Amino acid sequence: MSHDSLDQMQSKVGQELGVSDWVLMDQRRFDLFAQATDDPDPMHIDSEWCETNSPFGSTIAFGFLTMSMLTELHHQVVRRGRGLTAAAGGYGLNYGFDRLRLIAPIPVNSRIRGRFTLLSVEERKPDEILWKTGEKVEIEGSEKLAMIGEWLILLVRSRGHERIAGR
Repeated sequence: MSHDSLDQMQSKVGQELGVSDWVLMDQRRFDLFAQATDDPDPMHIDSEWCETNSPFGSTIAFGFLTMSMLTELHHQVVRRGRGLTAAAGGYGLNYGFDRLRLIAPIPVNSRIRGRFTLLSVEERKPDEILWKTGEKVEIEGSEKLAMIGEWLILLVRSRGHERIAGR
C-alpha cells in the first residue's frame, strides 16, 4: 500500500466509518446458527421453553451469533465506496478482538444494526495494515446496546499475500 493510502486511512482515525442497515434477527437465523454450531440451547431455539423458564419470555440471539453478524454489518459499511475488496487487490482478514462485551440480549424478531468507528491504523509490514475499529451493535427501539467491541482487521495487499501464503 502506498504511504498516501496509509496517511489517508490514518486521517480518518476517530471518525465514524458508517452505520449499517437494519437486519432482522428471526427464529430461522437462530435455528440455523444452532445447527451450524451444534448448540441446541433452548434459550435460543425453544420458544415454549422460554415462555416458562427464561427471564426474557422469548428466545434470544446467541452471543456468538451477534458477534458473527459483525461481518455482514461491517461489509455493508465498507462496500459503500471504501474500495477495500479482493478485486481491488486487497482484502481484510479477521485478526480478533481487543475487547468485546455482550451487553443486552437480542429478542427474537428484533432488528439490529452496526455502528463502526475507526480507532487506529498501524502499518505492521509493507502491504499489511492493522485496523482497529470500534463496534456497536444497536437494537432497534432499545436504549441499550446489544454489544460493543474493538475489532482488529488486517488489511493485506500484494506482497502481504505472498507472506501469508508462505511463498
